[in-house]
Formats: sequence, C-alpha cells, structure tokens
Amino acid sequence: MKKALIAFGMLLMAAPAHADLTHKISSSVQLTVDAAASQATRLGSTYSVSGNNVSATLGGLTAPASATDAATMNSGTYTQTTDGSAFSFSESFNSGDAIPTGTTVSSGVVGTLPAFGSVTTTAGGVAGSLAGTIDSAGTMALTAGGAGTSATGQFVSEITIK
Repeated sequence: MKKALIAFGMLLMAAPAHADLTHKISSSVQLTVDAAASQATRLGSTYSVSGNNVSATLGGLTAPASATDAATMNSGTYTQTTDGSAFSFSESFNSGDAIPTGTTVSSGVVGTLPAFGSVTTTAGGVAGSLAGTIDSAGTMALTAGGAGTSATGQFVSEITIK
C-alpha cells in the first residue's frame, strides 16, 4: 500500500501539460479585369528660322483665336543679302494640337480617342467566363476570362502547436 501511495503521490507532483493547439484555414480568390486607358500629351506649335547672308522680316507664331486651337504660322519675308554670294536658310513649323471636344466613355469603352501628338492607349479586358471558387476542402476552380484578365486563388491551412 505504501508503494501505491508513493506512486500516486508522484503522479500528483507531475507538472500539467501546457500545449496549445491552433488550426487556421483561410482561402481567397482574386479576379481582375484590366480597364481601358488612354494617356495623351498635347504638343504645342513650334517655329524656327536660321540663316546666313539673309535679310528678313521674321515670321513666327500667331496666337490662336481660341484657347482650344493651336497657334498658326506667320510667314516671314526673306531675301539674300548679297546677290551671288553663298547663303544658307532654314525655316520650320510644327503645328500643335488643338483640343478636341469632350471624350465620352460608354460601358468602359472610349468611343473616340484624343487626336494629340503623343497618345498611348491600352484596350480593356474582357471578363468573358472569368470565375473562381474555393470550397471548404480547399478545392479551387478558376476559369480563365478573355484578354486582359487574371484569376488568382489561394488556400492556406496552418497548424501551430506550442
């Protein structure tokens, strides 16, 4: 009996277990359809003239009548200073961009693009049959859409024992 009491006493003296068990489950689906976009930079009018052995009434730019129009070129008059002598002459004009009337967007589509000197345009994505699901067992079903789309699925199961 003494031995049984000693064994029972030793069991009572043992430290209790402090084990924590954590189980986390998370899942997510991300479906993306790219938007149509257009970025335009309006270019201004430029005029330049240079010459050697040339007399001139210089040309230049004429201010537009409206803030939405581009400047126009005012031609100058140029004559050779000394007949029969060597000369050089260069004149250039680049017409700037006028501001078009308002651009409208309908159902994510731009009907007319701005007609500026520098334009970058990207087409919008087409959702088509784009879809994604994840069930409680972690089974993923991702369906590809049209151009400009992406589908990403993630299932994470985490067990922590401390």
